[in-house]
Amino acid sequence: MESKTKLDSFMITGMTCANCAARIEKELNQQSGVVSATVNLATEKATVEYNHTSADQLIKSIEKIGYGAILYDEAHKQKIAKEKQAYLKKLKSDLILSIVLTSPLVLSMFAMMLGSHVAIIYFFHQPIVQLLLALPIQFYVGRRFYKGAYHALKTKAPNMDVLVATGTTAAFTLSIYNSFFVHHFQDIYFESSSMIITLILLGKYLEYSAKNKTGNAIKQLMALQTKTAQILKNGQEQTIAIDEVKVNDILVIRPGEQVPTDGWIIAGSSAMDESMLTGESIPVEKNKHDRIFGGTISTNGLIQMQVSQIGKNTILAQIIQMVEDAQGSKAPIQKIADKISGIFVPIVLILAICTLLITGVVTREWQLACIHSISVLVIACPCALGLATPTAIMVGTGLGARHGILIKGGEALEAAAHLNSIILDKTGTITQGRPEVTDVVGNTDVLPLFYSLEYGSEHPLGKAIVSYGEKRGITPEPLTDFTAHPGAGISGRINGVLYFAGTRKRLAEMNLSFDKFQERAVELEQQGKTVMFLANEEQVLGMIAVADQLKADAKQAIAQLRGKGIEVFMVTGDNCLAAQAIGKQVGIAPDHIFAEVLPEEKAKYVQQLQKEGKQVGMVGDGINDAPALALANVGIAMGNGTDIAMETADVTLMNSNLGAIYQMILLSAATLKKIKQNLFWAFIYNTVGIPFAALGFLNPILAGGAMAFSSVSVFLNSLSLNRNQIK
Repeated sequence: MESKTKLDSFMITGMTCANCAARIEKELNQQSGVVSATVNLATEKATVEYNHTSADQLIKSIEKIGYGAILYDEAHKQKIAKEKQAYLKKLKSDLILSIVLTSPLVLSMFAMMLGSHVAIIYFFHQPIVQLLLALPIQFYVGRRFYKGAYHALKTKAPNMDVLVATGTTAAFTLSIYNSFFVHHFQDIYFESSSMIITLILLGKYLEYSAKNKTGNAIKQLMALQTKTAQILKNGQEQTIAIDEVKVNDILVIRPGEQVPTDGWIIAGSSAMDESMLTGESIPVEKNKHDRIFGGTISTNGLIQMQVSQIGKNTILAQIIQMVEDAQGSKAPIQKIADKISGIFVPIVLILAICTLLITGVVTREWQLACIHSISVLVIACPCALGLATPTAIMVGTGLGARHGILIKGGEALEAAAHLNSIILDKTGTITQGRPEVTDVVGNTDVLPLFYSLEYGSEHPLGKAIVSYGEKRGITPEPLTDFTAHPGAGISGRINGVLYFAGTRKRLAEMNLSFDKFQERAVELEQQGKTVMFLANEEQVLGMIAVADQLKADAKQAIAQLRGKGIEVFMVTGDNCLAAQAIGKQVGIAPDHIFAEVLPEEKAKYVQQLQKEGKQVGMVGDGINDAPALALANVGIAMGNGTDIAMETADVTLMNSNLGAIYQMILLSAATLKKIKQNLFWAFIYNTVGIPFAALGFLNPILAGGAMAFSSVSVFLNSLSLNRNQIK
């Protein structure tokens, strides 16, 4: 029996640069039973798909190479939060200690350079005093770099720790040699090694703070999860913890209160603020039997709800999980940075050795050569390269989530920026998906027969006919031999007679003439209405016209897409005349409309456009859209659609507005732009910085400062995405 594949996330501790992430990723992928593993430096998470092994074994494999790992699940989230707090507290205390001990060294250095003769300056400039101040910085505060370097060299995967440990140790050792062995007091670099460690710690502290801000979207979503609920038991209200709520419990929500979990209104009505789900600020009226969601707010009415979903099964919990998964994923563009990061540190070590040898041979000043090579070591860091993509993805997906645009991963985020063609399903996407009967043509038996055939139907057009019949008090006749004809209609026996309801295409296959109704049918279809015919085995008896209202933003949204140079297509099972009428109303070109398309044929039109070299986005909301959503470069599901459509799609638009497609493309383009900016500056920083350091234009302190703030600049640039207004 084949073992079931699991997908788990692990919080990783001890990573300092992109090489650490690459090393852990490589180690995990080598483990028996691991299908795939990705490690994200920005989120500090490893996502692993595996079988024939266990989470404990995976954690041990990570610990074996010198890092820590905790399973990222509900049971361990508190532990992870405490670990993060402890790490930040330790980082802060070490930074403060380092600043306190480094300040006298740096201040005395500048004072001596300015010619100061104050006694205290001479005191701090004494080699033994400098050594005593620098010693705890080098080996207590800086022990993290030695520990990281040891594990990196042990596993033959040199990282940033190797560069920092090598550079600062060289400066520290050279200072001891000059101070106590050859007495060259003018060539003491205790302040350099101490300042480098201090600046790098400061950079790490700022980086960690910025990293927390990139995850604000998750925190804001989690803050929407209430801790308690008001349950109704035996007519009495009780306050209970949210963990104690069970499916089918009856909860009470007062005006201004947050809905604790998902369910249905069983009493009362209210305008619900669903902005946290959809990004729409206007409250939605909800009445008895309407569905409501955890995290939304009842603005003006007292309601009672019956619980339908709890815990991780709620919409809010699924959104949080989706955003977390997206933020932990990799975009294809990151492969460039990953390849460079993998060879970066060995190349820098070689360059540092070359700098030492060439400068020493040319100048005959080996101490100067040593200082130049130290500058090369400490200015170079693969962190900025490793953080360029994931930080932008974290901010981009978080920003999208706050506006009701749920993007499942970095690949979809990048692909959306390149879309040049959008295929829109008609019903429920361009239209409201709530069709209504407008015309009944034929004798008085037409509506009752239609009603009996469609009774119990789940199809939107069938529901419209049933609703129309119910309002007129019609009772359904018993139906036998019911048969569905996909894309064509339905048939069944009523009082022993076989009837068919559906398209004219099916009537032609049955060799039935509909000339009697042809003129009226064309007239109705030209108005954008969908016409369904009723026939028995001998003749066509009548027809019903159904109209579905256009979404309010459909025309404007399509105009925005076309204005951006994106071709817009429409696919529908409706007849050509009705499809052309709808297309004309919303501004879709006649040759971009695919009508009378069977459900299984939608995917073929996606493939057809892709064969023409187009990058295709498919937008739909139904089960029959799922194959096309899966085949498209980016599948986009409407939030009011079926679960299957949303699971298949790469992006879900929670507000179900077509305008969100344009917003999604703008967001994707803006995020991709930030990624490219981050990569560009990371490349330029190292391309320019290393030669400058090698030629002696940057002393070790400036080099250390530049390295420390390179990662911070990447975070700050990614965070500037939040200034993008999605409208």
